[in-house]
Amino acid sequence: MKEGTAISATKSLPPLDPRDPAGLGDLFTEDEKAIADAVRRVCADRIDPYVGEWFERGELPDVRGLAKDLGSLGVLGMHLEGYGCAGMSATEYGLACLELEATDSGIRSLVSVQGSLAMFAIWKWGSEEQKQQWLPSMAAGDAIGCFGLTEPDAGSDPASMRTRARRDGDDWILDGRKMWITNGSVADVAVVWAQTDKGVRGFVVPTDTPGFSAPEIKHKMSLRASVTSELVLDGVRLPADAVLPEVTGLKGPLSCLNEARFGIVWGSVGAARSCLQAAMAYAEDRTQFGKPISAFQLTQQKLVDMTLEYTKALLLAIHLGRRKDAGVLRPEQVSMGKLNNVREAIEICRTARTILGANGISLEYPVIRHMNNLESVLTYEGTVEMHTLVVGQAITGQSAFR
Repeated sequence: MKEGTAISATKSLPPLDPRDPAGLGDLFTEDEKAIADAVRRVCADRIDPYVGEWFERGELPDVRGLAKDLGSLGVLGMHLEGYGCAGMSATEYGLACLELEATDSGIRSLVSVQGSLAMFAIWKWGSEEQKQQWLPSMAAGDAIGCFGLTEPDAGSDPASMRTRARRDGDDWILDGRKMWITNGSVADVAVVWAQTDKGVRGFVVPTDTPGFSAPEIKHKMSLRASVTSELVLDGVRLPADAVLPEVTGLKGPLSCLNEARFGIVWGSVGAARSCLQAAMAYAEDRTQFGKPISAFQLTQQKLVDMTLEYTKALLLAIHLGRRKDAGVLRPEQVSMGKLNNVREAIEICRTARTILGANGISLEYPVIRHMNNLESVLTYEGTVEMHTLVVGQAITGQSAFR
């Protein structure tokens, strides 16, 4: 017998973790694991005991207190450099999004909109004065931001936006409406995109500016533990230096959306994990015909299929995270991640619901809440149709958007 064969035959294998049967934990550094653990602990203490009630009531109480807690943790704009931001890696940011959405999609949305949309827009395209004015307080959670792009009649086609900005002397005057804006009613600053005579421009709008209002959208059946608003701009007068100086055209808002989509690639995996773990625990505890339902073949098939899709989604997220950290991640690859991972996550949640039976629709368990939330995640930051066409164009060279 060869020496290597003898060693391999006698060496004991590590135990298999039922929650990570493929051993994907080995792919993370100790620092990455520590960040995931820190976010998980804060969520377990600050959010998990209450989020089901918040969802049922359709509100997110004490948003400012929660934002400060998240700022103290360092997750607001955590992947940005300078200005009080943590400067962490894309993979570390992804793991934070995973843990936040394992708690609730609305909580991850709060962080994503703050860091990947509002803060990123100012960090990437703003003036030094705008960065100094807003980014440190936003990173600390002392100021909350929102991002105004989507309109009542312009969702997947932002080029057709009707919000306009016109010059009046040295000032800008903004008029228009934005819709489905996370954080809108509690924001201190809004990054608003508008048509101008020279193309789409972004504006940094303090929300106490006369003519700006943000009525909250009610009667949602998804993302209920989240503040969602309309932005109303009626003759909002801004100084000349309110415009983001470093970008003109849709490149500006689309670059921000790409940052937020990357967080969704990871966050959706967190929602899937939460439902998978709930289904596993329930199948072990629930007894029918004299044994736990986890002992039945059909239930095991569901659990195995869910585990496989969760594992593949996490592998894809890790791969895209490593590419982003290496500076070689393309927008089309983010579209692949968002399209696949949200689609598989929602299917995992629906399958978990069947394992829980009637209990699956109760807020005593997280499953129905994640199911409903993912219906929104499936649509925002690019619909299934849009990401399908992005990937289709990437692999065929043919555009099918029009």
